[in-house]
Amino acid sequence: VACGDPEPNEPVDADPEPEGPAICVDAPVVTWDNFGAGFVTQHCDACHLSTTFDRNDAPDTVVFDTEEDVWQWADRILVRATGEEPTMPPQGGVSEDDRYLLEVWLTCGG
Repeated sequence: VACGDPEPNEPVDADPEPEGPAICVDAPVVTWDNFGAGFVTQHCDACHLSTTFDRNDAPDTVVFDTEEDVWQWADRILVRATGEEPTMPPQGGVSEDDRYLLEVWLTCGG
């Protein structure tokens, strides 16, 4: 047996388990540039941009001016804007495909 070869009759793990959350396996590459910035502008800025005049009761501390701001709130955004019964944005209007891409982006870190 050559150095580094498996011993005879030793099982070989040809396909190691993928690392990370299951949603990330075979998911599209979703980034701030190809999805996040547009999603936030279209669905979040009306209430969560720091310069918005009427924030519709959004907390002053929950601001999405930059990508870094969004990542700071990623766990809460996932809870409120994805899943079976999302509550954000309150006016709705987000397609299931976009909610999926949001979840991929914030879970897989694209």
